Formats: sequence, C-alpha cells, structure tokens
Amino acid sequence: MKALLAVLALATSPLAFAEGAAAQPMGVTGQLIFLGGFLLIFYFLLWRPQSKRQKEHKELVGGLSVGDEVVTAGGMLGKVTKVTEDFIVIEVSKGVELPVQKIAVTAALPKGTIKEVKA
Repeated sequence: MKALLAVLALATSPLAFAEGAAAQPMGVTGQLIFLGGFLLIFYFLLWRPQSKRQKEHKELVGGLSVGDEVVTAGGMLGKVTKVTEDFIVIEVSKGVELPVQKIAVTAALPKGTIKEVKA
C-alpha cells in the first residue's frame, strides 16, 4: 500500500508543479467578475425566493377572514371564527376554539377541506 502511494505521489508531483508555475493570479477585473457572479448567485438562489415567500405569507395573513379554513405551523386544522389585529380564533372541533397568532397560519385551505378530513 505504501509503495502504491509513493508511486502516485511521484507521478502527480511534477504535474502539480508545472501547472502551478504556469498559473497566473487573477487580476482586479477577474476578481470583480468573480465577486459579481457570486452576488448574482446569492441573489437568485437565496434572497429573491425568501422575499417572495415573505410577501406571499404577508398577503395570506392580511387576507384572513371569518369562515376561512386554515392550517397552523403546528399542524392544527381549523375554521376561523374571529379575526383581530394580531390574533385569530380557530374552531378545531365542535365547541373547541383556540386563539392563534396570525403569523402561525401557514396555509389557507379550500372550503370543505375540514369535512373531507373528518369524514
């Protein structure tokens, strides 16, 4: 095994030195292009999708009204019975109402979804 590693090291060493001598450092223009490319990747993969999700969630929370069927971040399914500025009250079962922060609502469901799930 040691002999194989020694042969591999001897075979790759001259190539590594030859490539290292021929390589030129990146100039200022190359560095700016690299930085610009990195910022574009960061924008399109991280920043833009996150801001889009935040905007959609803000519209969802702002558009909640009595009678909507929603799912919370904890997985509770219920029907909105009361809406205030920061909280909503959802009915999770007949006669069981829970106050929940509006921010905790993750999705609004189509009408009749609760009946399908309970049946």
